[in-house]
Amino acid sequence: MKDLFSGHSRQYSQYRPGYPAELIQFILQLCKSHDSAWDCATGIGQVAGALAAHVKTVAATDISINQLSQGIQMSNVIYTRQPAERTNFPNEYFDLVTVGQAVHWFDLERFYPEVKRVLKKDAVIALFGYGLFKSNKETNEIIKHFYDIVIGPYWQPERRLLDAAYRSIPFPFKEIKAPEFHFEQRWSLERLIGYLNTWSAVKAYEAEKGENPVEKISKELRRSFGEVGKVNFPILLRVGRNGEIT
Repeated sequence: MKDLFSGHSRQYSQYRPGYPAELIQFILQLCKSHDSAWDCATGIGQVAGALAAHVKTVAATDISINQLSQGIQMSNVIYTRQPAERTNFPNEYFDLVTVGQAVHWFDLERFYPEVKRVLKKDAVIALFGYGLFKSNKETNEIIKHFYDIVIGPYWQPERRLLDAAYRSIPFPFKEIKAPEFHFEQRWSLERLIGYLNTWSAVKAYEAEKGENPVEKISKELRRSFGEVGKVNFPILLRVGRNGEIT
């Protein structure tokens, strides 16, 4: 798994969006029990913290010590540094495995067997993330050009899996049809710019050219977005059960 976010863990914890409560509730209601969950590539523990209100024990793993050091602290969340594809968890242990905004970085040929090993029979796996946000028309046009043209060449190839809403990845589980989810908030301009600065392609552009590409569009965003504006993230979701596919 690539570690593209350790260098800006504090920014990540400040500016990355969370997930709607309705998404977490939908996933949890699919589980037959709520004894244990594994939040894989937990980052700063956003999902782990949401699960911990409903699950007895949440194992939260990541390969980034910097990310884990920013983790949300709750008594029933246990953080460990482990790769997604090889863990020390027992066989048939978890009621739920979640991966938020990270599965596109995994070696799926190794990750999926590990999930099948640690999940109980008919337990749930949920892969989710968020796509490119929408705002008002003018802001959308600025962001689209920035995303595709300005920093487009600096996205890692795996980003295409996210752009395809995870529909192009294999999913060797008994898939469950899910409703559409969106995450809508009102953000300050500062929050929006802070979020853009967490994008891996922005960091890659900055490392190569020695300048921050977000600064080039900040004045345009101030005019179009204003000091406070609306952002709407489409939620990507693949969810299924561990077992034989018929």
